[in-house]
Amino acid sequence: MSASKKYKRVTVKSLIEMKSLGEKISMLTAYDYTMAKIVDGAGVDVILVGDSASNVMAGHETTLPITLDQMIYHASSVVRAIDRALVVVDLPFGTYQSDSKEALRSAIRIMKESGGHAVKLEGGKEIKDSIKKILNAGIPVMGHLGLTPQSIYKFGTYTVRAKEEQEALQLIEDAKLLERLGCFALVLEKIPASLAKKVAESIRIPVIGIGAGGDVDGQVLVLHDMIGMTHEFHPRFLRRYMSLYEEMTTAISEYVSDVKTSEFPNKNEQY
Repeated sequence: MSASKKYKRVTVKSLIEMKSLGEKISMLTAYDYTMAKIVDGAGVDVILVGDSASNVMAGHETTLPITLDQMIYHASSVVRAIDRALVVVDLPFGTYQSDSKEALRSAIRIMKESGGHAVKLEGGKEIKDSIKKILNAGIPVMGHLGLTPQSIYKFGTYTVRAKEEQEALQLIEDAKLLERLGCFALVLEKIPASLAKKVAESIRIPVIGIGAGGDVDGQVLVLHDMIGMTHEFHPRFLRRYMSLYEEMTTAISEYVSDVKTSEFPNKNEQY
């Protein structure tokens, strides 16, 4: 099914309706105006201004170093570009985990200063107070369970989560808790497909997967991975729709050569 044209603007309610109608939800990351303009124009339902900007835009090894100010900068750039998509902004590491008042202040800053439509937080019962406070302020919250990259040093690895029964049961409980608290959707990252299916069938809010199989309500990928701008990253769940790294390298090499040989600019390219 192609992108639905009936949603002139995608909202939190639109996503819940999509799940009820069996329409899959498309979600991609974007971090700047130009890319967001393209992603929105192509019909993507949700744009995630992810803390993955720490990796793909700033070159950090993990998502941990990115700051709230930097997330607001990226989110503001994206919001200026969009006409249709719902814009969800990650709350970065350290802005919500230990203090629910700090979480609320962080979420309010994102909404006021960037114009984003919702925030996303990683975790379950351990951050329920932060989620409650943000929701009570009228700010929509998307949850995130499974592999939670902000906790990478706790787990020590990016391998598949919730393969053991105890962790799987806890994930299901956390998903139900997030729904009860009032989250409008949930991202499940890098968990067994059978478990993701069980979660999607057990809650009414949309479940969006990344490395969580096809039996969920939608999919999300990092844009730079999907279009092949990054080329070192090869997880099983990633489908590359372009090989932009190679194409851009070739184009730039040709430009360098044309400048060196005075092939560029030619007589038609000057005044």
